Amino acid sequence: MKLQILAVALPAVLALAVGLVFAEAPQKSGVPPQLEKATFAGGCFWCMEHPFDELEGVVSVTPGYTGGHKKNPTYEEVSSGTTGHAESVQIVYDPAKVAYTKLLDVFWHNIDPTVQNQQFCDTGTQYRTAIFFHDEEQKRLAEESKRALEKSGRFKGPVYTEIVPASEFYPAEEYHQHYYKKNPIRYKFYRYNCGRDQRLKEVWE
Repeated sequence: MKLQILAVALPAVLALAVGLVFAEAPQKSGVPPQLEKATFAGGCFWCMEHPFDELEGVVSVTPGYTGGHKKNPTYEEVSSGTTGHAESVQIVYDPAKVAYTKLLDVFWHNIDPTVQNQQFCDTGTQYRTAIFFHDEEQKRLAEESKRALEKSGRFKGPVYTEIVPASEFYPAEEYHQHYYKKNPIRYKFYRYNCGRDQRLKEVWE
């Protein structure tokens, strides 16, 4: 009889123990423990999604809004410049396959850091450039990369890109996700008419 009771009870005890272990394991905002987040603002988020999407080790790139005070903002609200948010991209990546320094390099080479509250044809605080760091290591690396640019002599004026703590990130509406794939002609038309590639060539060539 004791063996029968034990046979019935043991699976339940094991299940409870496993459940407690997983319940106590720290979770990082829904991101698996081996992955990390990086968040950047570089003007139009359609144009910032594309270069990161192509990197090996990047799991996902999500256009959205961050850095402001309005909860759950809409695209129209952010576009008005009254929410404090900037159009941004949040990247989930595997640091074993792509380093944060590589993400920083891609970020810098896809923005114009010589202008304030503007990127190419888009103007306003919602189009400012910023690095939103998620921990002290990201902060250190971001500040080092910015100092290196300032000392390089490439730019005559200051580098206006902000380096600030990451805050609540709000994914943009579904029609903004992977826009460059869903609407390739409109995307290329906007990018060309905004002068993005022409200016990037001037800044970084």
